[in-house]
Amino acid sequence: MHSFDPDDLTHDAFLGGKLHLWQPRKGYRAGVDPVLLAATVPAQAGQRVLELGCGVGAASLCLGARVPGLALTGVEVQSAYARLARRNHTAFEVFEADLSAMPLTLRQRQFDHVLANPPYFDREASIASLDSARETSMGEQTPLAKWVEIAAKRLAPKGQAHFIHRAERLPDLIRALPHDMGSIEVLPIAPRTGRMAELIILRAPSRSRFRH
Repeated sequence: MHSFDPDDLTHDAFLGGKLHLWQPRKGYRAGVDPVLLAATVPAQAGQRVLELGCGVGAASLCLGARVPGLALTGVEVQSAYARLARRNHTAFEVFEADLSAMPLTLRQRQFDHVLANPPYFDREASIASLDSARETSMGEQTPLAKWVEIAAKRLAPKGQAHFIHRAERLPDLIRALPHDMGSIEVLPIAPRTGRMAELIILRAPSRSRFRH
């Protein structure tokens, strides 16, 4: 088991070169998934955004590149990735913490949008990666239901939670949603025309957005 070499990095272009991110050359690297997630978030300037498990900040910073004026906050358990996220944008507020033990200062705050790209693979039904950084990013250690619970708790009135995950985990996501959430929206994503969806993006609003 090993983490990545902090001196062995690449500076990769996203959004057609509008954004560049430092990433480890080996280990977990942000791909198209956080870009797709960011593209579906209907954020507006001045709103507060929290990304759970932000990695190097790809989803948040792609969203910020599209919608200027957002207050962006991330939580990342791996210190090396948290440092890269801060390096990728100095105004990106990143807390180094486990989702289940976030600092009180963060737990006292609410956000208009909470984003998450949880680890895709349930390790009770799959094989762990030998790379520790990649395994933490891809192997489910904190249960998916806990990700959903934490996201819901951090939503402000009229806020929205946004998740991207593998299509077969959609039932798990739906079951984990609190009963007081509003109507959910699901966007299936297929690799090409005529193929089954491999990923889904789920959006769930806080129930309070429907109250007068």
